[in-house]
Amino acid sequence: MAIISANEKTAYRGYSKTQVRYAMTYVLITSVVLIILNIYCSGISQKLFYQSKESSMIEKCQLASDEIANLEVLNSTTVAGAVSQMESLKITRLIVTNQNGVVLYDSSGSDLGNYMLLPEIFQAIAITEEAPTGSDVFSWHYHNGITDSRAATPIVSYGTIVGCVYMTEHDTAQGALIQSLEYTVLRITLLLEIIVILFSVAFANTFSRRLNRVMASMRIIQEGDYSHKLEMGGNDELTVLANEFNDLTERLQTSERKRSRFVSDASHELKTPLASIKLLTDSILQYDMDLETVREFVGDIGDEADRLNRMTEKLLSLTKAEAPPSDESEIIYMAPTVQRVARMLRQNAIEAGITFHLALEEDCPVLILEDDLYQIVFNLMENGIKYNVSSGSLTVRLHRAEDNAILEVSDTGMGIPEEALPHVFERFFRVDKARSRATGGSGLGLSIVRTIVQRNRGEITVSSVMGQGSTFTVTFPAFDTEVDKS
Repeated sequence: MAIISANEKTAYRGYSKTQVRYAMTYVLITSVVLIILNIYCSGISQKLFYQSKESSMIEKCQLASDEIANLEVLNSTTVAGAVSQMESLKITRLIVTNQNGVVLYDSSGSDLGNYMLLPEIFQAIAITEEAPTGSDVFSWHYHNGITDSRAATPIVSYGTIVGCVYMTEHDTAQGALIQSLEYTVLRITLLLEIIVILFSVAFANTFSRRLNRVMASMRIIQEGDYSHKLEMGGNDELTVLANEFNDLTERLQTSERKRSRFVSDASHELKTPLASIKLLTDSILQYDMDLETVREFVGDIGDEADRLNRMTEKLLSLTKAEAPPSDESEIIYMAPTVQRVARMLRQNAIEAGITFHLALEEDCPVLILEDDLYQIVFNLMENGIKYNVSSGSLTVRLHRAEDNAILEVSDTGMGIPEEALPHVFERFFRVDKARSRATGGSGLGLSIVRTIVQRNRGEITVSSVMGQGSTFTVTFPAFDTEVDKS
């Protein structure tokens, strides 16, 4: 199920543009990397061929130079005779010059007797401190499948430069091999780039579909269908997101159920005193009553108004208790607060015929707001008085168990049925509704207590035996402080 709205389509279009940008960025990055790799491979291959050709050409030049250097007289005839014996050179063109650059031999015959003003020849016969007898020179060019190699070596006789051997070679076979290698690398590069593009498009589409499912589910939740579950296969971040999303919808669904129940229960509880007030006021207006009866009815209206006021205060207290924890918690001992509450409720206990027993065995500090602790203790002890039996007792015990501070409030009332124990902390729940209304109970006190306890990192439990009484146990982590004795 998917709910598509105009806003959703707009969001999806924006998301698609983002996906295209991400995909294009990925393709661009991989293209640059593959182009660099292609250029590198081409450069490496040309460098290898260059080194191979350089070694070969210099070796041929040196061979010719050594043969010509052995000649007693260096002229066109003697050089031509020496060259004719070197048929294994297999080069495109061979030129031999004297020390002045005049051509003594040219395999092409075009420049015989002329000056050969080539940079390779000048570099080869140039005398420097590093090369007093000249140096070997090599140059190499590749273009359109042809390699052009040029090498020059000085002719040295008895430590003196007497001429220069210059060779050129146009190698189409080597050029074709380089060109074929470059085309092969280029085809591989293009194939890899096509694969990258296809993978990017497929990944973007798959990711888009999965994320669109999340967005569609969010739209469904916005429409109020908290029961919707997002099914997302795989084992990646989107799967984790889907699981977190489902957990969130479950919490929202639970919260919505609690809210609906709270509204229903609150409406029901508020309706009863309002109906009583309406009935009493209608009776006063419709019937002729003596003054004494009117006073009685007005008194009943006041009692119902007081009941509404108490219920409103309880609701406000519950709202405050559900607020985020305050950072103003303080380290306090529990015993003084218990004693203060006991003093406040002593008169209520005397009027109800209830006896107090305070067993404050071992006090220890806890981290909590004093007002929160006071409200917890007050509500539990007040309930222990309200729902006790005549001539009963109320015992408040404070002790420590390992790293926890334990507060127990036990009464000798009628007890709580076993089937009602899981519900005693729910809002507006009453074990004995008739007696609760008679004592002014709203069914919110224990819910407020549990909320405050949980907000302060504590835990509250209840145990009860019918006909013997109930015990409420509140556990807080002890907050021990080390005293510096130095």
